[in-house]
Amino acid sequence: MTPQTISFTWTGETMEPRHIKAADRAFVIGETYALAVHEDRSSATHRHYFALINEAWQSLPEHMADRFPTADHLRKWCLIRAGYRDERSVVCASKAEAQRVKVFVRPIDDYAVVVASEAVVTVYTAKSQSMRAMGRADFQASKQAVLDIIAGIIDVSPATLAKQSEQPA
Repeated sequence: MTPQTISFTWTGETMEPRHIKAADRAFVIGETYALAVHEDRSSATHRHYFALINEAWQSLPEHMADRFPTADHLRKWCLIRAGYRDERSVVCASKAEAQRVKVFVRPIDDYAVVVASEAVVTVYTAKSQSMRAMGRADFQASKQAVLDIIAGIIDVSPATLAKQSEQPA
């Protein structure tokens, strides 16, 4: 379960919750809580990023159509490649068993990258870039990493791709 987000306003002396009842349900009077700054991302930047990925996906060479059947497949593969991923490994009894596990695991998540190396199967899944899951700084870094990888795939310079993606944040 994801914790509820409660907004506060700094008065110059205290942090006051914008919704008193929600804060009263979530917190205990007298307890100390850590406060983390959360900067909202621009919806326009978020939408533009996904539109740019879709445009780049449509520019992929034809021989890559099977590898990346959708723009989401491309984006998630790039996130995994850039390190914005979760990893799970299964140690098997043999190489043959690892191959069977790989074949079994592969259809569970269409976007996962499943690798068998010796007797170990590793499943890589992309981290979510949703506004709830990723703050502004992490999103910006992952966005740039994905766009750099895509630039290499479609054989344009990152600067050229960046010019297409320039917009106010």
